[in-house]
Amino acid sequence: MTYKVLILGSGCAGSTAAIYAARADLAPLVLEGKEPGGQLSLTTDVENYPGFPEGIQGPDLVAEAKKQAQRFGAEYRQETALEADLSSRPFTIKTDDNTYQTQALIVASGASARLLGLESEWKLIGHGVSTCATCDGFFFRNQKVAVVGGGDTAMEEAIFLTKFADQVTVIHRRDELRASKIMADRAGRNPKIDFLWDSVITEILDPEKKEVQSVRLKNVKTGEESEREFDGVFIAIGHQPNTQIFEGQMEMDGNGYLKVKGASSLTSVEGVFAAGDVHDHVYRQAITAAGSGCKAAIDAERWLEAQHG
Repeated sequence: MTYKVLILGSGCAGSTAAIYAARADLAPLVLEGKEPGGQLSLTTDVENYPGFPEGIQGPDLVAEAKKQAQRFGAEYRQETALEADLSSRPFTIKTDDNTYQTQALIVASGASARLLGLESEWKLIGHGVSTCATCDGFFFRNQKVAVVGGGDTAMEEAIFLTKFADQVTVIHRRDELRASKIMADRAGRNPKIDFLWDSVITEILDPEKKEVQSVRLKNVKTGEESEREFDGVFIAIGHQPNTQIFEGQMEMDGNGYLKVKGASSLTSVEGVFAAGDVHDHVYRQAITAAGSGCKAAIDAERWLEAQHG
């Protein structure tokens, strides 16, 4: 069987694309991926998505969008794409269990936040550990937070957090920032921001209490260990777009994000469309992902009509 539309990813971008494609009678297949629901599935309170004045839990928002798409006939399968052949149409997508063919492909596989690799970090995601200051900064009003990283993203996160937190400590493994001079100077001049150099976090406490209370630190030059109290920890060491299976087949930037044509969702391969964080490394919000999922589905529908017109 060849599908008209196959969607990779089940976050806001993927499920919005599925809603629009299903309502256009395209009967899309959604492969949910290795992180079903995307980064929202790791988020607790979502207060900046329109239509929920009291907020909504991230996993609930994901589940509601999925149910909405299924209502119109979208099919979801808990499989991850492992290989892709875009050399001819229909395109071929292989998973652990099956091989699928599709006339149009929407890539909404997202970008995974790079983490420190600590077990306690995973346990506290959504409970004081965050990868998005824009999403979660509001919850840390008048508190003390740490930002891990030394690049422009880390500086942007730290500066944004000063709108809410009383104190923001940037923890960096080196003795100087990798950020651009303008961003480093801006952060350095902010009275709410201080810096902890040559340091790495070895543990985030306390997973058993399901909240961040402190972090254990190690100085990479002296080996000295210490503990410092924080109410939240923001990891800002970058994201990895989930585009590995398309390497050498689609046009990407230097960091692996898919390139699109202008304001559309069209990629370098005709019939393949990109939605969400897989190409957006600027905004990375649920609402912008949903909007780009809408665009991708409309672009795919119009492209399919043109093929058979």
